[in-house]
Amino acid sequence: MIEVSETARPDLLAERLHHARRNRTLLDAHRDATALSTDSAYAIQQHLTRLRLAEGRCHVGYKLGYTSAVMRRQMGVSAPNYGPLLDDMVLHDDAAAAGFLHPRVEPEIGIVLSKDLSGPGLMLTEVAAAVGEVRACLEIVDSIWRDYRFTAEQNTADGSSAAGVVLGPVLDIDPLHAHRIRLELSEDGTAVETAVSAAAAGHPLHGVAWLAGELTARGGSLHKGELIITGGLTAAIPLRAGATIAARFGRSTTVRVRRPEDEKDADI
Repeated sequence: MIEVSETARPDLLAERLHHARRNRTLLDAHRDATALSTDSAYAIQQHLTRLRLAEGRCHVGYKLGYTSAVMRRQMGVSAPNYGPLLDDMVLHDDAAAAGFLHPRVEPEIGIVLSKDLSGPGLMLTEVAAAVGEVRACLEIVDSIWRDYRFTAEQNTADGSSAAGVVLGPVLDIDPLHAHRIRLELSEDGTAVETAVSAAAAGHPLHGVAWLAGELTARGGSLHKGELIITGGLTAAIPLRAGATIAARFGRSTTVRVRRPEDEKDADI
């Protein structure tokens, strides 16, 4: 059990999370790390990221969590958060997603920056001027918490469940119009969800502006070349062994991910 107080050491809590994931052991949110503040959760996340980077991984960007009302309802979370994206999390279209604990998938709009970006209160036009690409993406979330039952702070400590992102094609759209994209999510060819990209905070670039402000407040910033996935546009659906999940953005742009038939969820 992780005992948490305001004086608890974030590095020790991060090591526990890191060890659990490496050993495919899910944690019980009702017993472990039950008294985190937002600041202590991000401190744990930072230590956890350092442990991963020390293994030779590279930082490539950020994921936003809970920018859509549908995801906040699904997970019982009231505000957005963010987590790191590392190079080994990036997959390509129609990738085989292997080695995950109990993965779920959600469609997202990805933003690749062409300029550095920082500061609070950024206008949409300022964010749009720093956008190099708008990409169709699928995020693979894979929480360390059993049954995806967690507090917002527990989820933040775990990097907002960031585990993978399938980077799809570039979307031919003005970044200022990135809130107008219609999409359909399907499992094995059967449609299961539909959405419009405005579901992400009203506009995907609002999330990027929010992230820039949050990072600035914590002494950081966004950098040219980084990828930001801007939040799930539908409820996340389980990626079952042998299944393929696809999202069609607009009329013709599709991104897919599949899970090998022999994959098994982590022991709980």
